[in-house]
Amino acid sequence: MTDVLRRGRASLAFSFFAQGATFALLVTRIPAIQDRYGVSDALLPVFLAAVPVLAGVGSVTTEQLVKRVRPSRLLRWSQPVVLLALLGVGAGGHMAELAVALAAFGLTVGALDASMNMLGVSLQRTYGRSIMLGFHAAYSLGGIVGASLAWVGAHWHLALWVSYLPVVAVLLPAALVGSRWYVDGGSAPVPEAGDAVEGPGGRETEAGTVVFRLLLPLCLVMTFAYIGDSTVSNWSAKYLQDTLGSSEQLATVPYNVYMITTLLGRSIGDFGVRRFGAVAVVRLGALVAALGFAVVAGAPGAWVGMLGFTLLGLGLCVLVPQTFAAAGRLFPGASDTAIARLNIFNYVGFLIGSPLVGALGDAWNYRGAMLVPMALVLVTLVYARSFKPGQDRYGGGHERPRTADVGRGSNGL
Repeated sequence: MTDVLRRGRASLAFSFFAQGATFALLVTRIPAIQDRYGVSDALLPVFLAAVPVLAGVGSVTTEQLVKRVRPSRLLRWSQPVVLLALLGVGAGGHMAELAVALAAFGLTVGALDASMNMLGVSLQRTYGRSIMLGFHAAYSLGGIVGASLAWVGAHWHLALWVSYLPVVAVLLPAALVGSRWYVDGGSAPVPEAGDAVEGPGGRETEAGTVVFRLLLPLCLVMTFAYIGDSTVSNWSAKYLQDTLGSSEQLATVPYNVYMITTLLGRSIGDFGVRRFGAVAVVRLGALVAALGFAVVAGAPGAWVGMLGFTLLGLGLCVLVPQTFAAAGRLFPGASDTAIARLNIFNYVGFLIGSPLVGALGDAWNYRGAMLVPMALVLVTLVYARSFKPGQDRYGGGHERPRTADVGRGSNGL
C-alpha cells in the first residue's frame, strides 16, 4: 500500500512539473509567437485573455465530467492534449491555426489544472499530512526549466516548433507512462449525503454539497494571490527598468528570482504546515508578500526592488496550494466539485491582475499601483480562519496513519 502511495505521489508530482514547464514555454515566448503569426499589439491582448477565459470554461466542464469519469483518467488524457496544443502553437503558420491551438490549450489546461489539484488534495487526505505544497514546488521547478529552455531557444534564434518539439517528445510519453500510477481515492471517512459537517468557525454544511457562501473566502484568496502573481510576471521587468532605472539585462532578473524563491518556499512549506498549522503559514505568507510589495513600491533602486520581488516569491508561494487544500477539507464529501469551482478564480485573478496594475500605473504611477495588490493580499488575513483544519489536523501528533486505504490507481479503472 505504501508503494502505491509513493508511486501515485511521484507520478502526480511529475504531472505538475510537466505542466509548469509547458506553461512557461508558452508565456515566455509570447513575443516570438506574435512575430511568427503577425499578431498586432491591439489583437494580442484578445488572444492572451482568451486562454484563461477558456481555461475557466474547462474547469467548469471538469466539475461535471468528474461525476462520471475519475479525475485520474481526465488528467491522463488532458495533459497530452495540452502538450500537443503547445506544439501546435509553434508549428502553425496562419492566425486561424494559432487561434485553434490556443483554444485547445485553454480548454484542456482548465481541466488539467483542476484534475491535478483534485488528485493532490485526495492524496493529501490519504497521507493524513500536508503534501500539497510539494506538488506545487514541482510545478515551480518545471516553470524554471521551461523558462530556461525558452531562453535557450530565443538565444539561438530557434524556430518555435524546434524549441517545442524535443520538450513535447520527452514529456508526453513520460506523462502517459506516469499516469498509470495515479491514485484517485482519499481515505478520510466521508459523511453520508445529508449529514452535517463542521466547517470553519463551527458552521455546519451538508456533506456532498458545496455551499458557495463558505467557499467564497477561499475564492477571494485565490483571486488575490493570482493578482499578485500576475503583477510579478507581467510588470516586474518594466517596473525595474522604467521606474527603478535598471539596465535591460538586470530587468530580466526579478522574475527568475521570484520563481526560485517560490520553489524554495514551496519545498519547505509542507514542513511549516505540519509544525505550525495552515492558518499560521497562510498568515505569514500574506504578511511576507505584503511586505514584498511595500519594499517594491518604496525601493530607491533596482537592488532593493529585487529584494522586494524575492519576498514576494516567499510569501505568495504558499497561498494557492493551501487554498486548494482548505477547499478539500471544507467539503470532504464534495472536494472535487469545490476544487473545480475554486480553480476558476485562478484565471479570474490572472485576468484582473495585469490590466489592473497597468491601468493604475498609467493613470497614477507604478509605485502606487504596487500598493493595490499589497492591500488585496493583506485581505487574506481576514479570511485566514477559513484555512483552519477540522478533522484533517496536520502535525503535532495529529497525523493519521499512513496505512489508510486508498482508491485504486487509475490503471485499475
